[in-house]
Amino acid sequence: MKQIVVRIGVAVGLGLSLGLGTTQSLWSQASEIPSAAPVTPAGQTPEQRGHKLLDEMVEALGGDAWLHRRNMRELGHVGRFFRGTPTGIVIDFTSTRQFATANRFEALRVGFITDKSILLPGKKIDIVQIWTAGKGYEVTYKGRTELPKDQVTDFYRRQEHSVEAVVNTWLKAPGVVVVYEGTSMVERQLAEKVSILSAENDGVTLYLDATTHLPLRRTFEWRNETFKDFDEDAEEYADYHTIQGLPTALTISRYHNGDLASQTFLLKVEYDVDASPDMFNPDVLLKKKQ
Repeated sequence: MKQIVVRIGVAVGLGLSLGLGTTQSLWSQASEIPSAAPVTPAGQTPEQRGHKLLDEMVEALGGDAWLHRRNMRELGHVGRFFRGTPTGIVIDFTSTRQFATANRFEALRVGFITDKSILLPGKKIDIVQIWTAGKGYEVTYKGRTELPKDQVTDFYRRQEHSVEAVVNTWLKAPGVVVVYEGTSMVERQLAEKVSILSAENDGVTLYLDATTHLPLRRTFEWRNETFKDFDEDAEEYADYHTIQGLPTALTISRYHNGDLASQTFLLKVEYDVDASPDMFNPDVLLKKKQ
């Protein structure tokens, strides 16, 4: 069970984005072809259109209330896929995510829910993963262990390219470029495509619903250190429900290089719950289990 949880855990809760030089080069080439240039409203440049769409996205998500969320608690299950084919592995979980502010660090705690036993009814949480301060831990009654480096790298890479990171970090950084890239389709829904490019040659692409302006898809690329080519990570957001005034995607599908890797289905979501910082301290949790 532990090996299954280690592989599945990082899929919980948390673009075809080209490098800055590549994207700017392609944008320059496309702009020279009138039919290839994205159509923007009169008087708006692609950068102005991109910024406007991102502002509309934040408002659609809840505006100031979304920006100032303290945390969120989720209950759901996640299914694992291999090259787009279901593996049959489905894990129930509960998680609490603390959002970063000037006075709080970002952290995630995930508890994996299993049956007590064949004879005893009910559920239990024997395995907990905690992601904090750039590290990942797994805590059981046997003790605390650090999660493998490749899983930790993957988790924080996705966190650094999340919708929240784009709004709270990327757009405030010097040298960032925002480019509107026209319309596209995401699961038969018309979307407007916006790429955000950093001064460090990194990028994220968001696909926003053309009607509601809610995010439908987030993609980014990074260089594979082993094969020296580029890998793509994508998340798609569907089944939005308004919870405590905040539109929330209850289905999150993650893709790796175009293949479905996992799907998360949320059954319950709560915002701004009572969550002590000690919840995200693996040493405190270990003492409770011993």
